[in-house]
Amino acid sequence: MTSTDPTSATPDLTPSAHAPKPQPTVAPADVAANAQATAQPGLTAPARPQNTARVLGIVGIVVLSVLALIVLAYLVISLGGDAFALGGVMALVPLAIVFFGVRWIDRWEPEPRLAVVFAFMWGAVVAVIIALVIGFGADPLLVVLSQGDNFAYEFLGAAIQAPLVEESAKGLGLLVIFFAARKYFDGPVDGVVYAAWIAGGFAFTENILYFGGQLLDSGTIADSSVFEIFVIRGIMSPFAHIMFTAATGIALGFATRFRSPLAAIGLWLVGLIPAMLLHGLWNGSLFFVGDFYGYYAAVQVPLFLIGVGIVFFLRRQESKLTHDRLTEYAAVGWFAQDEIASLSTPAGRRQAIAWAGRSGKRKEMRAYIQNATRLAFARQRIITGRGGIGAQADEAALLGAIVESRGKLAAIGPAGGPAAAV
Repeated sequence: MTSTDPTSATPDLTPSAHAPKPQPTVAPADVAANAQATAQPGLTAPARPQNTARVLGIVGIVVLSVLALIVLAYLVISLGGDAFALGGVMALVPLAIVFFGVRWIDRWEPEPRLAVVFAFMWGAVVAVIIALVIGFGADPLLVVLSQGDNFAYEFLGAAIQAPLVEESAKGLGLLVIFFAARKYFDGPVDGVVYAAWIAGGFAFTENILYFGGQLLDSGTIADSSVFEIFVIRGIMSPFAHIMFTAATGIALGFATRFRSPLAAIGLWLVGLIPAMLLHGLWNGSLFFVGDFYGYYAAVQVPLFLIGVGIVFFLRRQESKLTHDRLTEYAAVGWFAQDEIASLSTPAGRRQAIAWAGRSGKRKEMRAYIQNATRLAFARQRIITGRGGIGAQADEAALLGAIVESRGKLAAIGPAGGPAAAV
């Protein structure tokens, strides 16, 4: 960096920032030998790994489990046992759709199960509690603002209050994960994944309320209104909440490029804006659109397809990042250059796994690919100045695991594809 100090015009006798650092004087041979011979075991033992994030995750899930009992009691009391049970079964259908969709998004560099479970429980429990508490507290204000007009009251609650409160509650969970498990939050795709699990959990609990409530109103599961609400919420819009909250997740994913916590909070606030607007558009349209299905096809389907396109683009960026970082390791001998294309492209990975599977080594190849991907992301954290969140330790451990995996795969023998260089 060029100095802007006005005194820089005078001769500078201090060592240049770009000059080699002076090394200490070499110890005499007898002193060096004695140091090696008398090294203290307490100093030479490897440092124990810090599992702060894991401990926080376990504590968080325990706390959320206790809160889940409160939500469960609320649902059973509100709906009754039968409606709660039937509504829960119906809510499993959109949850399964979400599960497989998010698994596909998260295939490239899977997030830790503990973090995923925490995200789901935050959405299903904490975000629901926040929405309910604030909803009850804000109800008198809505009554005043609507001035006795039932249409205005319903609209303000659905199109204004719900988006503001629910997206803030879900987004808060994203912010907690971002700071508590920073080393596992590598970019926009991770933001989408965590947002999807939080939103999926929230929608699961909300669907139980909607399905169970409609069952109570109709008195039978065979009523057409029950079928219609199941089709709309369970089949046509299982990804609605995910699409809203993913906007916050993507914005927070870009915050991984900055070291400042203020940048993360700023981008989080920016991401809440489109999340709330999309949520408000979805809820508000129900009050003004006569043909919901026509509106759904003309507006919501294109928005959903745009969202899918964004996810494809972000996944391509992850593939490119993996290729670029692993190429750096190949340049210094950790990988054969011919392996990189297979490790960093979906087609190459499928080919490599199929090749290893013919020799019963599918599991080993998957581990090799997964460790190489994690290594690329650890390297990315290092070069972007986020090495202080355990990236160097992860790099060392992953390099060791990769060498071990290569040894297992080498036993297969000569073959085509990337494993020929393994």
